[in-house]
Amino acid sequence: MSFRPPDLRHLPLPIVREDPRWVVVNKPSGLLSVPAKDPSITDNVRARVAKLYPHARGPLTVHRLDMETSGALLLALDPEAHRDLSLQFQERTVSKRYIAVVEGVVTSDEGLIELPLRLDIDRRPFQIVDHQLGKYARTKWQVLQREQDCTRVLLIPQTGRTHQLRVHCAHPEGLGHPILGDRLYGNPRTANRLMLHARSLRFAHPSTGSLLGVESHEPF
Repeated sequence: MSFRPPDLRHLPLPIVREDPRWVVVNKPSGLLSVPAKDPSITDNVRARVAKLYPHARGPLTVHRLDMETSGALLLALDPEAHRDLSLQFQERTVSKRYIAVVEGVVTSDEGLIELPLRLDIDRRPFQIVDHQLGKYARTKWQVLQREQDCTRVLLIPQTGRTHQLRVHCAHPEGLGHPILGDRLYGNPRTANRLMLHARSLRFAHPSTGSLLGVESHEPF
């Protein structure tokens, strides 16, 4: 699927919290987390952080958010912090919470979705549920507010698969309610953006080991 991100070079990259060894930014919806495969697309969070912090060294990127997802994104500013923080994500010790608004009214109050996912090689970048070949994926969810034709939910991913929250919400074996504005797994005409936001991160400081909580409130 051919899709070019919007030009957001006029928008600032808000800093949520910074430290000599790491920074958390509030990534806008539509901005890439990392460089695109197309070399003509140069705007992304990694490039912006490298410019904002000229002393930064190493790969910087610790984890990613989908281009259309907004919210808290953590980057390391030195190679040792990058190794430490990346390991925390790999070992699933980082707590991540997302807010989403989904189509329709979710009748249950909370639940757990365990649907294995894999890339659909014939329709990249689509991810599909595959109970035989898919990688384990687990999401907890809780209803926060019901409206007439949509529901605001808290999503807590306990694995970090590509498009995990989007597929787990949309799939009939999951929540069964696509996220508003989802051009891949729902109806893009239901909202002017993907209504998914990374609300908070909780991780251990790479120097002291003390637990830190960082929040970025959703703009919808």
